[in-house]
Amino acid sequence: MTEEGEFSNTMRIDIPLDAMADPTSAAQKMDTKLIRRRSPVIKVPQSPRHTGETKYDQLLQSIYDGVLISTLSGDILDANARAMDFLSFSKEDLRSKNVLDIIAGADSALLASLRENLQNQRFALLQAYCVRKDRTFFPAEIAVNILRFSEMQMCFFIRDITLRKQAEERLRTEHNAIQNAGNGIAIVDEDGMLEYVNPAMVKLWGYAQPEEMEGRDVWNLLDDEETGLKIFRQLMATGEDWSGELVAQRRSSGTLFDVQVSASCNHDSDGELVGAVFSFLDISDRKRAQAAMRQTEQHKVMLASLGAACHHLGQPATVLLTNLEMLQRKIQEDDAGELVTASVNAAELIAEILHKLNMVDEYRTCQYLDDRNDPDSPTNRILAIE
Repeated sequence: MTEEGEFSNTMRIDIPLDAMADPTSAAQKMDTKLIRRRSPVIKVPQSPRHTGETKYDQLLQSIYDGVLISTLSGDILDANARAMDFLSFSKEDLRSKNVLDIIAGADSALLASLRENLQNQRFALLQAYCVRKDRTFFPAEIAVNILRFSEMQMCFFIRDITLRKQAEERLRTEHNAIQNAGNGIAIVDEDGMLEYVNPAMVKLWGYAQPEEMEGRDVWNLLDDEETGLKIFRQLMATGEDWSGELVAQRRSSGTLFDVQVSASCNHDSDGELVGAVFSFLDISDRKRAQAAMRQTEQHKVMLASLGAACHHLGQPATVLLTNLEMLQRKIQEDDAGELVTASVNAAELIAEILHKLNMVDEYRTCQYLDDRNDPDSPTNRILAIE
């Protein structure tokens, strides 16, 4: 009786293209385009008593995978229609070949290893590339086992995994793009719970590991959680993309920062809504730069206004000063002379202040009165001139 563990063991072998003697030429012949192969229609054989076919032949031809039957030394004895379709060989051509001619990079050492291990293990699983008749290659998953007939033989089940490989490559490329993206990217389920966050997302919120964020609700990342919840519900209800600017909060430190948020629904392969994908971009620096630019523009306007005011006030101040000086020469010793002298001093001070205002190139304010209650009140600040 067979032990239970005998059927649970599988030897796995990976034979990449670079295992071949000339990997450059192999890579050039590798068929990397999206392949839509038309498989032959395999008819169910009639009863053996009418066709002379055995149940073995019927079973061989009805198997979905390509099948090669070989001797223990690898010489091919039989093949089904699926294998002929995969490899573009006729059955006669295949019977003249060895499995080493079909599996790229395989050698006698591989066959020896298979023979040794298959004696005690039920299967061996190869990840390899197979060679077609036109010398092009396709990725294949090959399961190997031993057929214990009067003479032991090896059976190779070949499955073309080109589409799977292409899908894996696309997924790997997309995963690398998300992992290395500068934006924080989060995937949430239909309840809004974080299922995945990329490294930029973890860094943006100041966490150490993605696991610290996973399981939280996405609106918990925002300062206004109620608004975040409304946006998520609207997204899931309408299915329409949403984008806008929000304020986020770092839970580790409590600091606030501005983020540009883009959100879209996430669907599975059947088109069913399974959640949403959020993209977060820190725009705090941009916001500060915009605020600084606005303040600079305001200062420029204020300085321009001061220059215009100085220009308009300068002429009447000059006339006033000139007239007062003329009056001062005519009035010398009475009280009116003292008043004229004080007026001249005031006019000269106005002229000096106007000159200083006209030379101001930086808008700064200073405290006007000694107000202990609110010294920085806008009503207690005036333009600083030196």
